[in-house]
Amino acid sequence: MAGNNTSLKKKTRWAAGVTPYAEMGYYNTSYEPKDTDVLCVFRLVPQDGVEPAEAAAAVAGESSTASWTVVWTDRLTPFEHYQAKCYQVDPIPGTDQYMAYIAYDLDLFEEGSIARLPI
Repeated sequence: MAGNNTSLKKKTRWAAGVTPYAEMGYYNTSYEPKDTDVLCVFRLVPQDGVEPAEAAAAVAGESSTASWTVVWTDRLTPFEHYQAKCYQVDPIPGTDQYMAYIAYDLDLFEEGSIARLPI
């Protein structure tokens, strides 16, 4: 019987699936933006069946570190330092749209990589 349990654990561990962006730390309503954060607001329409917070977390993730490839430097600085954080999602009255407020740590950007952003 123990062998079956181990086999089940292996199947579960390696089963295909996706971790929701919100669970990965890209959505954090208790995050307090720092003076050095770059603050952005995105207008979005979640796909059917996707919660607004998860859609906003996906924007934060894909615009910062969610698609990064693991490299040896990952051991030097935790990726959480560079993770964008969606800290607020507000519905736009009378529409199916939402405003997602996302903070990016200034260290995510290289000097001169954003026009008109004095770094």
